Amino acid sequence: MAAPNIIHKAKKRIIYIMIAVFFMFSAVVIALVDTTLIKGPQYKKEAIEQQTRDRLITPPRGTIYDRNMKPLAVSASVETVSITPKIVRDDGFKEEVAKLLSETLEVDIEEVRAKIEKQSAYEPIKKKVEKDVANKLRAVLEEKEYHGISFEEESKRYYPGGNVAAHVIGFTGTDGQGLWGLEMICDSVLKGKPGRIVTAKSGSGGEMPYKYERYHTPESGSNVVLTIDQTMQHFLEKHLETAVIDNKINNGAAGIIMDVKTGEILAMATKPDFDLNNPFTLNNPQVSAELAAIPDAKKRQQSQSDALSKMWRNKAVVDSYEPGSTFKIIMSAIGLETGKINLNTSFNCNGYKQVGGYRIHCWKTVGHGVQNFVEGIKNSCNPVFMDIGEKIGKEDFYKFYKAFGFTERTGIELNGETTGIFFTPQNFNVTELATSSFGQGFQVTPLQMITAVSAVANDGKLLRPYIVKKYTDNDGNVIKEFETDVVRQVISEETSGLLCQVLENVVTDGSGKSAFIKGYHIAGKTGTSEKQPRGNQKYIASFVGFAPANDPQIACLIILDEPEGGQHMGGIIAAPVVKRIMEDCLRYLGVEPDLTEEEKEKEYTVPDCIGKPVDTAREMLKYTSLKYKIEGKGEIVLDQVPKANVVVAESATVILYTEERTEAEKMVVPDIIGKTYNEAYKIVSDSGLTLEATVTEELADTLKCVSQSIEAGQFADAGSVIKAEFK
Repeated sequence: MAAPNIIHKAKKRIIYIMIAVFFMFSAVVIALVDTTLIKGPQYKKEAIEQQTRDRLITPPRGTIYDRNMKPLAVSASVETVSITPKIVRDDGFKEEVAKLLSETLEVDIEEVRAKIEKQSAYEPIKKKVEKDVANKLRAVLEEKEYHGISFEEESKRYYPGGNVAAHVIGFTGTDGQGLWGLEMICDSVLKGKPGRIVTAKSGSGGEMPYKYERYHTPESGSNVVLTIDQTMQHFLEKHLETAVIDNKINNGAAGIIMDVKTGEILAMATKPDFDLNNPFTLNNPQVSAELAAIPDAKKRQQSQSDALSKMWRNKAVVDSYEPGSTFKIIMSAIGLETGKINLNTSFNCNGYKQVGGYRIHCWKTVGHGVQNFVEGIKNSCNPVFMDIGEKIGKEDFYKFYKAFGFTERTGIELNGETTGIFFTPQNFNVTELATSSFGQGFQVTPLQMITAVSAVANDGKLLRPYIVKKYTDNDGNVIKEFETDVVRQVISEETSGLLCQVLENVVTDGSGKSAFIKGYHIAGKTGTSEKQPRGNQKYIASFVGFAPANDPQIACLIILDEPEGGQHMGGIIAAPVVKRIMEDCLRYLGVEPDLTEEEKEKEYTVPDCIGKPVDTAREMLKYTSLKYKIEGKGEIVLDQVPKANVVVAESATVILYTEERTEAEKMVVPDIIGKTYNEAYKIVSDSGLTLEATVTEELADTLKCVSQSIEAGQFADAGSVIKAEFK
């Protein structure tokens, strides 16, 4: 019986062994399945991460151009310098490397030393290193045979114009992300897609003995072409900055030039501005000093942030203001369009109007007496416009106010556009209607104002203003183009045409005389509003105009916030700014002056006499009726003053030089500020110079000089033209 028991036990043992082997095999299979199929992708990813280094390559950011393809924002090639700490340590020159990197890259040496001691495979030392600095460092590394330092190419944003259109263009951060202005708004278009470099590495972070590298090419960003014209932007910024200085503007200034037929913004500026290449550097040394004196770090940081936000703020789009008498353009349009008034409607101004228990005064306290509508707007008479508001009524006023776009954002592609401020229906009563009729009690943005005035000039069509013209690729192919968008017809072409004529009269013979340019049809309106609370003696002076009035092409608006230079009226300090801007822009656009025969007879273009024999030059000047004077005993004209092609009055004298001149032969410019035109003319002529000014004969002994183009005491060539302004 023993043998069967032994056999039975042996069979049981075999079965147990087989079961054990089965379970062991099953466990191995399950582990293999888990490793290869379930956790395989994760293990593979971890293995790749351990064995490779994956670095992103910043793509070249698209260029921002003006309308004529002049670059306003470009990307320059720079590099990131990094180290592999273990290789630097093992190389045996870590102190020398730390000193070299610190001195060349201008990085704190203790920071470099700390990174060399880190147990990591990659440590960036400095980003955005200029090419010349990187190349200098490379040369030293190759000479000394230091290892573990690498270079990675990237791009850095650069703004060729510095502060040109700063509030419009905006800027990027250190990572290339758009942070402000169009750089932020168009970031998705400009930034492109990053590339990658995948390289093999050893456990220490060094290069593998075999070559493995994959390069995924970055995709460049698309380009953004603006409606801005850099030349017109220069005109706007130049004259706006001069106005800020001359009139001691305390709270900044803003200006916009718009194409009235398309809605394109040709120029937009806020002053003071800032350097786009250093956007985190405050432009006011006094503010910087005040911030540095704040002892609490948290408060100092918050104050710094607030100061930067204020500096970056685009006043032309974000700020709102009371438009003052410039709004009389809109009131005129409403009155004419509704038929409540016509050009001959009669009004009577005795210096004030009694409305809702209040006596609301005209700026001329003795009154303008009886006048028709055309005279009323030329005089900028408040009671006339209160009467017009009363005739229109609250319902039509609000309907047209909304139709002109004052209750909504224009939709322009810029940061922080606001809608302005207006009364609620419950608070809009007879008194509010009266004050609103001459532009006080509510607020609009400068962009809303110029858009509405452009509608008046553009046959009554309200256009959406825009500043991005198109997107292009690097081959110049258009990806997307933006076109003129007509929002609505606000007034009729007939009303528009009438107002263009009326507003030209305001400039030629009304409150806007300071914007008059001989030979050009300028239409416009002055504006002066006192800021809240009333009585604080803080004003906003403005002027809005368009030209040519008989075929409007461009509109220009200037806002001067809190002038402290002795004058605050829009007609005195804002209108001359628009005049200078318009004068430059119209000539740049090729708009020929439309001079009367009488005006043509009084002006001449100086001929080019240089290189001509003296007798020939005499004959050339004889046909212009210009006076001339020959300096020197030579037979050939070597130089002349004024220069060729300068337009001068018929009384001007042209000096022809036949010998080389010395500094001693130049004239000292006299001081004519405060002199009447007749006095100034004699002083300038006696000095051997030429006076250029626009003054009617009846005012030649009344108006006084307020500015001269060449400062008194400076030297000028004999016959040089001094442009002067008389008020």
